[in-house]
Amino acid sequence: MGVLVLAAALVALAAPGAFSGVKPTVINYLLGVVMFGMGLTLNLRDFQIVFSRPKDVITGCVAQFTVMPLLAWGLSRLFALDEALALGVVLVGCCPGGTASNVITYLAKGDLALSVGMTGVSTLLAPLLTPLLTWALAGKSVDVDVAGMLLSILWVVILPIVAGLVVKATSERAQSQTCLSSAEREQARTEFKGLWPKFTERATDYLPAFSSVTIALIVAIIIAANADKLLAGGPVIVLVVALHNVCGLGLGWLIGRLLRLPDAKRRAISIEVGMQNSGLASSLATLHFAAYPMATIPGAVFSVWHNISGAIVARLYVRTSKT
Repeated sequence: MGVLVLAAALVALAAPGAFSGVKPTVINYLLGVVMFGMGLTLNLRDFQIVFSRPKDVITGCVAQFTVMPLLAWGLSRLFALDEALALGVVLVGCCPGGTASNVITYLAKGDLALSVGMTGVSTLLAPLLTPLLTWALAGKSVDVDVAGMLLSILWVVILPIVAGLVVKATSERAQSQTCLSSAEREQARTEFKGLWPKFTERATDYLPAFSSVTIALIVAIIIAANADKLLAGGPVIVLVVALHNVCGLGLGWLIGRLLRLPDAKRRAISIEVGMQNSGLASSLATLHFAAYPMATIPGAVFSVWHNISGAIVARLYVRTSKT
């Protein structure tokens, strides 16, 4: 995914005209499709960890919504970023965990159940916490529409995920009817007609690849729309984004160590804290901060960088476990 997103970014920089006919608002629909796909890969059992291991999930989510927002604010001040870029960095920091974090946690041999639980819970908390944190950290310099952002996250993120969960759960229920009598099976087929359980099951296998392509397209659209400005101030933006991500990964791991959590949990918290739903940040910037077009850039750069750094960190964690 990192290679794909990086390639899309380079193409957009080299030939921004190829995306000139694409409106930035398309990003919101593309992100909604990705979130629907995320819902198809989840089920209600993934949220049982909230009740069976609440301390772990609460620890991870508190770290998620304190470390990354404060890091974003501090780095924006340290590098004296202008209003638009600072807003974009803060938006990334205030977003929930990214959809790729579960894959990276799996590759890093971390606590996958905790990772999935944290992603789900932080996403459910995002409609409230993301707007409030953005207002608290950036509201003095720009006008933050808290209510509008809340509704946007509900429509672009929560509703598609819930729709995906419903389709997945209903399809699984339809498939479970195979052991019933012929009359009961006929009733089940009638009840769940049109939901295509087998199609849903097969589609799930292709969702990671489809999501990767969609995220790459989102990144390309954003970078193409701001190619000239990005080329002019690119090094600083990339440096801030990289520091934001790497410091988040490191502090997430350190929090786990200070709390004396097992190594697998440290890895999960580290990756969940460091990897953000940066596509949501760009979507919110497009919807609510059109007066600051460069605010979409940090989210796009983060999408490229955190997939590359995530793969590197996963390999480092695996090598550490062997030694």
